[in-house]
Amino acid sequence: MRVIVTGGAGFIGSAVIRYAVGSLGWTVLNIDKLTYAGNLTSLRDVENDPRYSFLKADICDTPAMRGAFESFRPDAVMHLAAESHVDRSIDGPGEFIRTNVLGTGSLLTAAREYWLTLPPGERDAFRFHHISTDEVYGSLGAEGLFTENTPYDPRSPYSASKASSDHLVRAWFHTFGLPTLITNCSNNYGPYHFPEKLIPLTILNALDGKPLPVYGKGENIRDWLYVEDHARALTTVVTRGKPGRTYNIGGRNERKNIDVVTEICALLDEFAPRVGGRKYSDLITFVTDRPGHDLRYAIDAARLESELGWRARENFETGLRKTVRWYLDNDWWWRPIRENKYAGQRLGK
Repeated sequence: MRVIVTGGAGFIGSAVIRYAVGSLGWTVLNIDKLTYAGNLTSLRDVENDPRYSFLKADICDTPAMRGAFESFRPDAVMHLAAESHVDRSIDGPGEFIRTNVLGTGSLLTAAREYWLTLPPGERDAFRFHHISTDEVYGSLGAEGLFTENTPYDPRSPYSASKASSDHLVRAWFHTFGLPTLITNCSNNYGPYHFPEKLIPLTILNALDGKPLPVYGKGENIRDWLYVEDHARALTTVVTRGKPGRTYNIGGRNERKNIDVVTEICALLDEFAPRVGGRKYSDLITFVTDRPGHDLRYAIDAARLESELGWRARENFETGLRKTVRWYLDNDWWWRPIRENKYAGQRLGK
């Protein structure tokens, strides 16, 4: 397959490319603007592979997107380029609207124009795969799961911008017949995760002896999905999913935020004990809650599992152990980020 991956220098996008090129043998064009969270060093395993190429471009630049389609001639697009951090969307919603909404519209326009030039067989086989989030569904109570039929109820500028882009993708399918797919995933974690998010932030703050901030009382619950499991799910959907269909992707690993942080502390106590026998959990600090903080997310991935046969290989214990070990062994990747881009300060006040 020849696939355009937008946002391929980001956390999930780079995992998709490493898997698609390294394990599946696909030819991939990575289109990325290289914002603060884009990091080409996450792709060093494939950067010299002749099946991998990179284009620095903004998805809002429709002429540039047209040129990429015309020159690369993909069989599919996997659209991951997005502003993704809720706290940053609170500080600056405008960039989220621009990239996530207008950028998706720009990419859909370019993709449709290219798709219409394809001969019938290639046109039928083409796919536009939009990667989204479970946050578009809003907040769950103590029970229940998000399904593909759950009504949208976004609560943050980030989730509202992703809900908007989901609706655009559906509109291009129903109005223009563009063969689209949408996936909505739960919280990802794993190697190469930009350290503004909970798990890498906790690991690196702990190693630096800094406070480990936990919002409110730490009672908010998330469903966690190991990023390499997600990459396998996405390549399964883009090759086997039914156009017009939505597939939810989750790891069936619900955890309270405070439990995630304490599990990380326990692993660090095992792998890298603090001087004097002090516990990393002593660094936990409860801070004022995030504005509009959703209580609970949990994904029902039954459609993906039953229709396409995907299963998560990692549970939270095995995935978290691999993740903590990776950060301990790969400071070459994260240390320049901590020193030059983001040192762990709170965002989204």
